[in-house]
Amino acid sequence: MATLTHQESVTAEYLEVSPSARKKFILIIVAGAIVLAIGLLLAALGIGAEHHEGAAAAHEATSHGAGPAAGHHGSPAWLKRLIVSLWHNNVFFTGVSAIGTVFMAIQYVAYAGWSVLIKRINEALSAWLIPGLALMIGIFLISLINHDIFHWTMPGIMEKGNENYDAIIAGKSGFLNLPFYLIRMVLFLGLWAFFTKRLRDLSLAEDLNGGTEYFHKSINVSALFLVIYAVSSPIAAWDWVMSVDTHWFSTMFGWYVFASWWVSGIAAVTLCTIFLKQAGYLRFVKEGHLHDLGKFMFGFSIFWTYVWFSQFMLIWYANLPEESVYYNQRLGGFDGRYTWMFFGNLVINFVFPFLVLMTRDAKRQMIMLKIVSIAILIGHWSDFYLMLMPGTMKAENGFIIEIGTALVFLGAFLLLMTKRLSQASLVPVHHPFLDESVHHTT
Repeated sequence: MATLTHQESVTAEYLEVSPSARKKFILIIVAGAIVLAIGLLLAALGIGAEHHEGAAAAHEATSHGAGPAAGHHGSPAWLKRLIVSLWHNNVFFTGVSAIGTVFMAIQYVAYAGWSVLIKRINEALSAWLIPGLALMIGIFLISLINHDIFHWTMPGIMEKGNENYDAIIAGKSGFLNLPFYLIRMVLFLGLWAFFTKRLRDLSLAEDLNGGTEYFHKSINVSALFLVIYAVSSPIAAWDWVMSVDTHWFSTMFGWYVFASWWVSGIAAVTLCTIFLKQAGYLRFVKEGHLHDLGKFMFGFSIFWTYVWFSQFMLIWYANLPEESVYYNQRLGGFDGRYTWMFFGNLVINFVFPFLVLMTRDAKRQMIMLKIVSIAILIGHWSDFYLMLMPGTMKAENGFIIEIGTALVFLGAFLLLMTKRLSQASLVPVHHPFLDESVHHTT
């Protein structure tokens, strides 16, 4: 049960991460490493691999333009899959981590009271931002060795007269160039991490000293952060995901990636709230709080689907070659390797949460919310898989390496998140809206 202190009254709760819990997180990492090693071994030996070189070459040429560059294969398939998988998982976990700060900032500027009791979970969710930045830079630099992720990084691709020259990609050189790309990456993640730390420091100072000064400062910091995030997150989506398919573009893509990150972040907060509640913590969190989190998941699953359909319908209806190639690859390309996942994504990310969370009672039951939260997190991890794999691995995709990598990231993420959760009271004891949150009903 939670530990209470006399000085902070009955509202203070402190998480004690038991050795058994840490062992579970470490076991997740170890299990992931074992699965990853098995996947790498099988891929290196060619066991279970299906190579569709003709289809891959045809789609490579369609996507990047015919010519010498179109035949580029990069590193061996097993190594390329590892690099792409590291990028895929880090983009997903870093984006979800940032949503913790985004969610908290929105609550501040909206003067929301209901969410005060789960504020510390949002603060802890953002613990991955600094490791995410370091990994993002490292993976990107490693990928440059054989240009395994981003086709636009190939030497000579923007130099007229070079055998690798691509006129369309060259036209994007003002935006897609290494110095500017790295500057954006460091700037965006650095700003997200800075504002995360600033809000965390104000929150802890409020716990220590009380008063409303820190609350009003937090509102100002949150408002500035939300403006910066609104500008930077779609550009990050273009950089980290869309530039994999360098010829393709979509004006909806920034919203699409944000919607996937956002609903995944809400699912992560909901899942953490439920686990803490079941462990005896957050005893002031009631059905009303769970109901609101359930409504967020329900509503933004529909929002993600709206953006998904808007992007798909407009491109598919127009049938322009430079745009529809993205969906051709995922619907029928590479002998249909991604078709089942394309439609499965819609089922797990929309149909399932829509049907399960439709009723009021379902949004107030921890077991239903837990199931839907896990499904959403798996579904949107798969969504990012579908965004990245066809443009990088073509017909040489797989799942064992990718699942192993995901487990390693998950275990490390949980270690960092629970460590931050244990460093302060789970309840922000001097927040001016705490009483409203304690008595919140829906």
